[in-house]
Amino acid sequence: MPRKETPLFSLALIVAALGYFVDIYDLLLFTIVREPSLVGIGVDKNNAREMLTASTKIINWQMLGLLIGGIVWGIMGDKKGRLSVLFGSILLYSVANFLTGFVQTVDQYATARFVAGLGLAGELGAGITLVSELLPKEKRGIGTSLVAGIGLFGAVGAYFTFEFTNENWRLCYQIGGGLGILLLLLRIKVAESGMFHEVKASNVSRGNMLMFINDRRRFRKYALAILIGLPTWYVIGVLVNLSNRFAGELYGTNAIVSGRAIMWAYVGIALGDIGIGFVSQAFRSRKKALYLFYALTILGGVLFFSSWNNSDFRMYLVCGYLGFSTGFWAIFVTMGAEQFGTNLRATAATTIPNMVRGALPLINLMFKDLFQDSWGWALLQSAIVTGILVMAITLVAAYFTEETFHKDLNYVEE
Repeated sequence: MPRKETPLFSLALIVAALGYFVDIYDLLLFTIVREPSLVGIGVDKNNAREMLTASTKIINWQMLGLLIGGIVWGIMGDKKGRLSVLFGSILLYSVANFLTGFVQTVDQYATARFVAGLGLAGELGAGITLVSELLPKEKRGIGTSLVAGIGLFGAVGAYFTFEFTNENWRLCYQIGGGLGILLLLLRIKVAESGMFHEVKASNVSRGNMLMFINDRRRFRKYALAILIGLPTWYVIGVLVNLSNRFAGELYGTNAIVSGRAIMWAYVGIALGDIGIGFVSQAFRSRKKALYLFYALTILGGVLFFSSWNNSDFRMYLVCGYLGFSTGFWAIFVTMGAEQFGTNLRATAATTIPNMVRGALPLINLMFKDLFQDSWGWALLQSAIVTGILVMAITLVAAYFTEETFHKDLNYVEE
């Protein structure tokens, strides 16, 4: 019997978007409050290496939590349901973020962010999977783009919360935890995916991670789905996050605040994520939309490292533009969901973006530990070469990735 068509602006889409808003608020809060929070727990502000080491340790632990959590929540999403993940993940990261407001040492901070990362890992994949399965294929690209686009404004919310609380970073974390708990109340009325109910009633294997590696075709699709998303976290995790240091190298004395740069980048990402859904719809292709945004990202990288980028205004402008150009997160995650059958879809859609987030420590390892610390390269040289390698890998992966725009999602993996 055919399923009743869900309207584009359904409760599920609204709740998924608001859930991702809180997710991004909490995920990006550390990068916004990085310096004052590190100083607040005793890290020497005047010791650049100590600040960078502490910052890298905390963000790496957060990303490791996202990586592990992505696997756990993804499996649960296919075994227990999309809504179970939405409830469980937000409860975990809300409690963890509230407790982050009380940390006193770098190790405590890293531990709290690791636990928060575990919780944050489940939000986007479960939301994208639910919306993808509820909407008809003609609307799901726009629907998932709206989820991501609206949600990504959570970074803007985090920045202004920091400003309005007089830069009280502890209170910001506690507010994030409270927002998550409030969101749980709204989720009570959201219905589970009909496709999941059908698969649950069958005997097909669900949420089996081994199925991604025991079949050559599936493993290839899974690996490619991860690699096409790498540029986003290179841009945010390296260029924008360290924009004040790059400004010092590019034009000397500056007043760049990395939290503000991240805020402008996420305004751009949010607009890009909304826009790419309509671009994909116009092209009738996910891949063509990706190629367009990859070209914009390359142009943004050239502008970032050029002599044109010679003032604080232009640095913020380039960060905003780079954010827009990497606003393909929604389409990238949607393609991950569309690549696999209903019995593996939540696992794929949840693990794939978190594998990309989890790749940031590897990018940092190459950028900082190998190129700078071991080989002695300068900051700019290390960042440029890292960016070239990331984009080269991504372009090759995109070329071999399957087009999924017209794909029917009502099938299972055997």
